[in-house]
Amino acid sequence: MPTLAIFGAGPGMSLATARRFGREGFDIALVARNSGRLKSFVDDLAAQGVKATGITADLADLNGHADLIQRIGPVDVAVLNGFLDMDGIRSVGDVDVDTMRATLERITLAPLSLTLKVLPHMRAQGNGAVIYGLGSSSRNPMPRLGGAGAAQASLRNYALSLHQELAGEGVYIGAITIGALIRESDAEKIFDSQGGPEPERVEPGYLADEIWAMYTGRETPERTIGQLAA
Repeated sequence: MPTLAIFGAGPGMSLATARRFGREGFDIALVARNSGRLKSFVDDLAAQGVKATGITADLADLNGHADLIQRIGPVDVAVLNGFLDMDGIRSVGDVDVDTMRATLERITLAPLSLTLKVLPHMRAQGNGAVIYGLGSSSRNPMPRLGGAGAAQASLRNYALSLHQELAGEGVYIGAITIGALIRESDAEKIFDSQGGPEPERVEPGYLADEIWAMYTGRETPERTIGQLAA
């Protein structure tokens, strides 16, 4: 069975994507820091007939990535989501060298490190995919997300460049850039607890279908969802 690994797994898009690929015969590996939540995700998927494993890891620990990939085994499709803690989000005027370094390590360098670990198997097989989940500030600068946006823009540039570099090898590299609030996600819970103008929202199942279409169609390196990402 092919394996889908979701790095930075959460309750919204990640879980929906696991269900979508599971229906297509993929084994699922979910990686996140919270072991309790991972167990609930695995149990949810098992109840729907999807074989899934939860692996607890701090993705900011780049030195642990080699061991992490060894624990998962060969990865055929990798979905890499953002790994930034909420307290690391600052407006551009509050970004300094130390905060930017920490942001880059989590948002840019951690996905880069994981990509370099999963690519050899994919290239040897002549098949596979790496898909990055990005926020709208990777395309459209937002002062309140200055540090995170700059780091995501760097990752987006890397992904689009790698897509070109690997063209013809059978390995797909893509980015799904989301400019809306994902229902059932941690971000939605935080927003609803704070209140504010009603944002555009998107269903996680729709995003999962988009990721599946990116993987199977391989027609474009990027899909944008929501007005903020337009």
